[in-house]
Amino acid sequence: SLLGLYDTQKAIGLIKTIFQEKICMALHLKRVTAPLFVMQGSGLNDDLNGVERPVAFDVPCLNQEAEVVHSLAKWKRYALYKYGFGQGLVTDMNAIRRDEELDNLHSIYVDQWDWEKVITADQRTLDFLQDTVRDIVDAVCATSDELRWKFPELKNIHLGRDVTFITTQELEDMYPDYTPKQRENAFAKEH
Repeated sequence: SLLGLYDTQKAIGLIKTIFQEKICMALHLKRVTAPLFVMQGSGLNDDLNGVERPVAFDVPCLNQEAEVVHSLAKWKRYALYKYGFGQGLVTDMNAIRRDEELDNLHSIYVDQWDWEKVITADQRTLDFLQDTVRDIVDAVCATSDELRWKFPELKNIHLGRDVTFITTQELEDMYPDYTPKQRENAFAKEH
């Protein structure tokens, strides 16, 4: 690590604060607090691929069972509809995925940004999607720029703002003998 333990923790806190501000501005989102758990049977806990078992516990005063969230996909859409958060929302989700297969990218504890945006029928275009991706990349890069300013030890870390788009079909044409994941990895290494 380029930073010590305390500075790493401080940097993580800054990333969360700065990125939240940048992504809200870029995509016109409102920051909301996500639930850590939802009531069992509410339909708000996304089952992901249908085999994950939620961590559940009883809530005696309500005579109900609650479940720790796996994913906020259903809750985000419900919140946008029910509470009128405007064009969209962003949240820093904390979840427990007890059946997750652990590796360098996956943990049973999940702490991730999650967002949802309301778009109109005429915005459902490739150009709109690509512009949104560029806005997200700009927010990530602007966060990186500020972090490097606050922590000079990170001065040699630079993220590129250039984005390359490719379709699944184009990837398959380039790497016909590869699996979808191998195609993604091969393309990423090239670019």
